[in-house]
Amino acid sequence: MAKNYYDILGVKRDASDTDIKKAFRRLAKKYHPDANPNDPQAEARFKEVNEANEVLSDPEKRKTYDRFGTVNPQAAGAGWGGAPGGYTYTTQNADVGDLGDLINSIFGARGRGGASTRGSANFDYGFSTRTDGQNIEQPVAISLREAYEGTTREVVKGDRTIRVKIPAGATDGTRVRLSGEGEAGVNGGKPGDLYLIVQVEPDPQFTRDGDNLTVEVKLSMFDALLGGEVEIPTLGRPVRMKVPAGTQSGKKFRLTGKGMPVLRQPDKFGDLYARMLITIPETLTAEQRELIERLRASF
Repeated sequence: MAKNYYDILGVKRDASDTDIKKAFRRLAKKYHPDANPNDPQAEARFKEVNEANEVLSDPEKRKTYDRFGTVNPQAAGAGWGGAPGGYTYTTQNADVGDLGDLINSIFGARGRGGASTRGSANFDYGFSTRTDGQNIEQPVAISLREAYEGTTREVVKGDRTIRVKIPAGATDGTRVRLSGEGEAGVNGGKPGDLYLIVQVEPDPQFTRDGDNLTVEVKLSMFDALLGGEVEIPTLGRPVRMKVPAGTQSGKKFRLTGKGMPVLRQPDKFGDLYARMLITIPETLTAEQRELIERLRASF
């Protein structure tokens, strides 16, 4: 019975090249003989995974396989076969150099015994597969003020402590890369990277929208009626702003450049919007009440 290469890699028939590559790398690492010494079943599974990848990662072979269920419909039974310590694939109508480049890019530049694959149409691979390490993602929470000023975090890797700088202007989802601090590679493969994924915690005073901020400011009814001056809090120093007479509750005033720093553009800032909340006295003396009654009557 013909082998189902899609089932072997655990992908659908319409899987993309990227999906096939990811599935192959995951399974090759799982069943690699170096990770499963003295396990014949893992060795056999590793061979199947390599075989499936050789076909499905090549557009022409995959097209032929999808149509006929084999990569060599004119010579059923020829092509894939077991070989001591690996497998052998023979082809008559392939660009050997390109095929070698493809295999080299996945397994490293050498087959069994360190011999180069270029120039030969008969490839015999052992199990010294070179596999790069996977990237790792790790969430890190910071306050809005830390996002405004920039901050640092310490990451523990084995017996090392790495101090990581998180840039000013960081937003939810900002990725801070630590090159080479991910999973280790296999058989000389390069290590993956570690990415810190920033999560900015809500702030009790400021609301953030991109690089802009909004803050609510209490304004007395008298300053709202007659105009006045009010202090506006910012994530830097507070500023004083004049409000015109007749200011309505909910009115927003824009303070240009008083918002968040723009990520990786330290000289640029968003804006701050001050939203006025008009306050009234909770208690009145008899005299005050009389004056306000007279004022109301005048309207």
